[in-house]
Amino acid sequence: MSKLHTLLAMKGALLADGATGTTLFDMGLTSGDAPELWNVDEPDKIRTLHQGFVDAGSDIILTNTFGANRHRLKLHNAEGRVKELNAAGARLAREVAEATGREVLVGGSIGPTGELFQPLGALSYEEAVDAFAEQIDGLIEGGADILWVETMSAAEEMKAAAEAAKGRDIPLVVTASFDTAGKTMMGLSPRGMARLKSEFACTPAALGSNCGVGASDLLAAVLEMTAEDPDLIVVAKANCGIPEIRGDEVVYTGTPELMAKYAHMALDAGARIIGGCCGTSAGHLAAMRQALDTHMKGNRPDVGLVVSEIGPLVSPPNLEADAARAEAEAEGTGGGRRRGRRRG
Repeated sequence: MSKLHTLLAMKGALLADGATGTTLFDMGLTSGDAPELWNVDEPDKIRTLHQGFVDAGSDIILTNTFGANRHRLKLHNAEGRVKELNAAGARLAREVAEATGREVLVGGSIGPTGELFQPLGALSYEEAVDAFAEQIDGLIEGGADILWVETMSAAEEMKAAAEAAKGRDIPLVVTASFDTAGKTMMGLSPRGMARLKSEFACTPAALGSNCGVGASDLLAAVLEMTAEDPDLIVVAKANCGIPEIRGDEVVYTGTPELMAKYAHMALDAGARIIGGCCGTSAGHLAAMRQALDTHMKGNRPDVGLVVSEIGPLVSPPNLEADAARAEAEAEGTGGGRRRGRRRG
């Protein structure tokens, strides 16, 4: 078994880490800058990022490589540094993980290319596979334990990443962002995500949801995925409460107490890897660690209970539109696949 499966078998559920981007902004990262360049230019700050999450009790930490593919790095004239930046990011996380005295896994973060797939854009499936393979080469060289594909929206892009991971002898995790009326921006539902598992070139060790619009919406997605496939290892990595615009800042409203409650509910919903995304600090994670360690199994929640305990859905499913789409597809007038990019 992989280290991921071994640790899951031993602990039952694992705590992932928190927010990379918002934590780095607190350390001085400027909007528009590439955080991945800090793997070389500010390594001590990246070590501090990982150390905070490890000290809070994370079992998995993700590398600072979310946008370290050639298509995103070209915006910073760094498209020729893909392997260097990914390897450096993985080494920094590996260094912190190995100094803990316990098993902490390094997930190599792989985000979307940011490009539109053909025919809406210029990116071909083959080019996407090549870009992901280049990034994966660096992550494996740096010592990643898991290939962690996250914040995805388009099924084609997830499949391209899985194609690039095929034959690598390292587990693959894929998470999507269900931020548009209960679906990804490209129209993929949580149930559809669970069904995709059999269509990937290599079978993911886990599927799940990250980011999105709020913890309640993410828990609703987890409930759909675990209902579709109760045996699926599901990842829940929610934003810290609901984001609010205050002046020129985005503020995440979740308290440590709220995120602890979210962790309890994620476990009862069937998730086995639980963490936080935007706005989730080491302090929030420490409360989530305690929640996992003290959890007493409860009844499986429904969306109504999630809303009453965690807060309202920010982007609830459009049931009328879903019904109309299903009727159109049944009559043979439904549209074909939609392609595109994630929310920025």
